[in-house]
Amino acid sequence: MKKIAIFLGLVFMANQSIFAQFKKDPILNIQNEDKKFLNWGYYLGFNQYDFQFEYENDTATQNELTDILVDTSFGFNVGLIGEMRVNEFVDIRFEPGLLYSQRILGFPGFDAENDAIREVRSTYIRFPLLVKLSARRFGNWKPFVIGGGYASMNLGSNEDSLEDNSSGEFRMKKNVYGYELGFGIDFYTEYFKFTPSIRGVFALTDELVRDNDPNSPWTGNIAGMRTRGVFINFTFE
Repeated sequence: MKKIAIFLGLVFMANQSIFAQFKKDPILNIQNEDKKFLNWGYYLGFNQYDFQFEYENDTATQNELTDILVDTSFGFNVGLIGEMRVNEFVDIRFEPGLLYSQRILGFPGFDAENDAIREVRSTYIRFPLLVKLSARRFGNWKPFVIGGGYASMNLGSNEDSLEDNSSGEFRMKKNVYGYELGFGIDFYTEYFKFTPSIRGVFALTDELVRDNDPNSPWTGNIAGMRTRGVFINFTFE
């Protein structure tokens, strides 16, 4: 809680400078910030990861009574930024980072809680390569959209485990690939550039490692399991 309070305090102080930038004819801050060929920074933020399931049965026969339930919670993100300027409106960004998330899965049809519930804790190292498309700078702020692909490694993966759900072990693949899309606003304060952004994250990889029994009540009816998530990032450059 102490770390979260310190982080929110830093964001609040940055926002005090930001609100001043919407005044008419503000004094332009760090005017050469976006003229550098290479730029560096870091980001902190929050995430909420979910799963999207596809089932072997026809969707007409699949209903909310047989769907796997996902209870999501907030995780955190932290990482570095390397940016290469292409021109005034286009930048290429590499944003390697560490992400932690926790999800609880509820499987229908079981009476015992230890069979019906699986807790999934994941720690990902992510390697996104993104294109940032910015509008023209307005005073001390500039909106943008951003998108690209990523590769990630799940440090909490148990892909090689010989045990499966029959022993209480829910298995996921180690390597995940996908794409992310988002938008945000660059705010130019007196000393640094502060950027809040919202990202949507969409995995293309089926992350599920199926049970040894092809008719498993946990994984037998799953055709695909892919991560969907939302990031709220705060960048300092």
